[in-house]
Amino acid sequence: MISSTLLVHAQEKYTINGTISEKNSNETLIGVTIAVPELATGATTNEYGFYSLTLPKGQYTLIISYLGFAEITEIINLDANLKLNFKLEENAQQLDEVVVVEDVEKTNIRDPQMSVNNLSVSTIKKVPVVLGESDVLKAIVLLPGVSNAGEGSSGFNVRGGSADQNLILLDEATIFNSSHLFGFFSVFNPDAIKDIKLFKGGIPARYGGRVSSVLEIFQKEGNSNEFKANGGIGIVASRLLLEGPIKKEKSAFLIGGRSSYAHLFLPLFDIDNKAYFYDLNAKLNFKINEKNNIFFSGYFGRDVFSISDSFVNTYGNSVGNFRWNHLFTDKLFSNLSLIYSDYYYGLKLDFIGFNWNSGIQNFNFKYDLKHYVNNTLQINYGLNNIYYNFNPGEISPSRPSSGIVEDNLTKKYANEFAAYIDIEQDITPKLSLQYGLRLSAFNRLGQDEIFEYENNQPVTFNPLLGIYQKATPIGVSSNKRSETIAKFMNLEPRVAASYLINDNSSIKGSYTRLSQYLHLLSNTNSPTPLDVWTPSGPFIKPQLLDQFALGYFKNLKNDEFSIETEVFYKDIQNRIDYIDGANLIANDAIEQVILNGQARAYGVEFLFRKNQGKFQGWLAYTLSKSEQRTPGRTATATNGISEIENGINGGQWYNTPFDKTHDFSLFGSYDLNKKWSFNSNFIFQTGQPTNFPIGQFEFQGLTVPYFGARNSERLPSYHRLDVSATLTPKKNLNRKIKGEWVFSIYNLYNRKNAASINFSRNNEINQNEATRTAIFGVIPSVTYNFKF
Repeated sequence: MISSTLLVHAQEKYTINGTISEKNSNETLIGVTIAVPELATGATTNEYGFYSLTLPKGQYTLIISYLGFAEITEIINLDANLKLNFKLEENAQQLDEVVVVEDVEKTNIRDPQMSVNNLSVSTIKKVPVVLGESDVLKAIVLLPGVSNAGEGSSGFNVRGGSADQNLILLDEATIFNSSHLFGFFSVFNPDAIKDIKLFKGGIPARYGGRVSSVLEIFQKEGNSNEFKANGGIGIVASRLLLEGPIKKEKSAFLIGGRSSYAHLFLPLFDIDNKAYFYDLNAKLNFKINEKNNIFFSGYFGRDVFSISDSFVNTYGNSVGNFRWNHLFTDKLFSNLSLIYSDYYYGLKLDFIGFNWNSGIQNFNFKYDLKHYVNNTLQINYGLNNIYYNFNPGEISPSRPSSGIVEDNLTKKYANEFAAYIDIEQDITPKLSLQYGLRLSAFNRLGQDEIFEYENNQPVTFNPLLGIYQKATPIGVSSNKRSETIAKFMNLEPRVAASYLINDNSSIKGSYTRLSQYLHLLSNTNSPTPLDVWTPSGPFIKPQLLDQFALGYFKNLKNDEFSIETEVFYKDIQNRIDYIDGANLIANDAIEQVILNGQARAYGVEFLFRKNQGKFQGWLAYTLSKSEQRTPGRTATATNGISEIENGINGGQWYNTPFDKTHDFSLFGSYDLNKKWSFNSNFIFQTGQPTNFPIGQFEFQGLTVPYFGARNSERLPSYHRLDVSATLTPKKNLNRKIKGEWVFSIYNLYNRKNAASINFSRNNEINQNEATRTAIFGVIPSVTYNFKF
């Protein structure tokens, strides 16, 4: 046995590498398995469809498999390095009663990567949603550890974190606002999406800049074999996606657009208001040769909300990316990206006579390399540099007679640099590790004006009133853009481990440290388009996260079922908090209303999934706690008076707006036959923390309410049931243009979930009253999808 092992190691080794794509479209496939049964080893394709496998000289059987596609078996005689590209065909020979899902959704028992969820586009399109529009964000909130602030709310919350703590990437470009129409829809067109992955913990070292999660989305590359089109017509919005070859099998294009049009019907009801969105996805790819591929991708989206043209609100994202894939050797793969991202917010108040513009831009350079050293060791490393331009706000007159004086809030600039190394290693056949280190450096650059304060404290404490107040500036300084006015540097270690108990179960653990240098200024429960991003600097420290996670993972009955359960603990330093009465809008001295506090979140997640058969779906449950506190700063003495600070909320821990004690979701999909399929989801969440008046007093004839501890009350529990049915006509089989009808009912039992509870005075009975505001009741919808 020992001699044969030594003989294998003494043999010459050669490398097989290539790309794996879908035959009909040439779209590269992510996560395809290349197995070598003789050596019980293998590899999987990366996010660009590339794989590399190093084996001793000899004859081997390669088995290329990807669920939903016909398996390829090929026998090779390995006596030199080989370039082998494979094209997989969709498996049309499956029995009616066997329905499979894409491989990305299966639990990977051996991989040390944990706290990660994948969703296929086909699953996302099955989830019933409001007004019938398939939605990425509405689908991921059905996963454990993920929630949002309720109906009509923007963003999403991961493991008790805020929405601004999520890094959202579309083809590597940062998306700063992920919602259309104030949260009713997301900015992601599901027809244009190729792959979706959500990292909740155990985040690899190549990612940074946010302390809660990473949502990574890649767009399709386009069909380089033949022209294809698909789209949908719904009650409030429609979409169309076109793709096809520029030069067959060498280059392709993809272009897709969506738009809502419900506002076009409002004049019929004598309503002059408008609320609509539109967006555009585009991508070009060119295969230069076997070692070089280039891609151009972009996204542009806008939302418009207006009231009789006297109030017009416009906002949205614009991103562009140039990517160059290069293969240095059969073991070294690289990707260079040049990325531009812009978030714009505009406001026109014609009745006052002024325009308001604000936003954030960044220019991003990324260079990532993957080194496939051998079958048990892969090293990833790279560089990343982002330059930021923050525009807090510009005011200009909308007409000569407005009387508004043009004014600009002080623009801010910053640069964020990072270098990382990430190693994936199989230590033994049972133990696998992923470990790495990220070095991040953030420089706040000079600006036209920055206020100076006594003792460098922009917030003061009044010991007589027991409240925090804005400090009065004692001076103003100005710096050149090339100067650095604040500098931060952090080491961010990451480690994850997987121990294989047997072929079907494993335990995993991870530790992650992350830094976040940008902050979203918002004192609402969910982000709004008016919220402004600001960088860390002289008065605002970067957020620092330490997260620990431990989990058990198991596949059952030949992967038909899977179980994932994790416990996690998060500790965040320097979480910004706001003093009572903080004004965040058009504030050129935002440091005067901000204090640095801390946050923590902990809980347990459970996910049970059925992966195969006519009936598929999952059950997810999260039990968690999310809190923050801001204790008083070190006591000082002014004019002989000791300023012993109370802190925010008396310095005690209080619930964050994202604290959901219980979060339960159930999703099911049933294919009755080739004509009919049915889908349903149910959600239950503990009510969102909020503040209610706990009493009132009379002051000069006015009744003034007063409140208790922060977020000490809750809205009623949130729950709803959604259902949908999809009809695929039999005549589709013989038609070039294929269609399907999707009938859905959102909130089937008409639950009036509270978006807020407001208190007002009823003068008739001379008492305060509570009024529940609900956004949606039951909503039926129908959508027609087509492709040709």
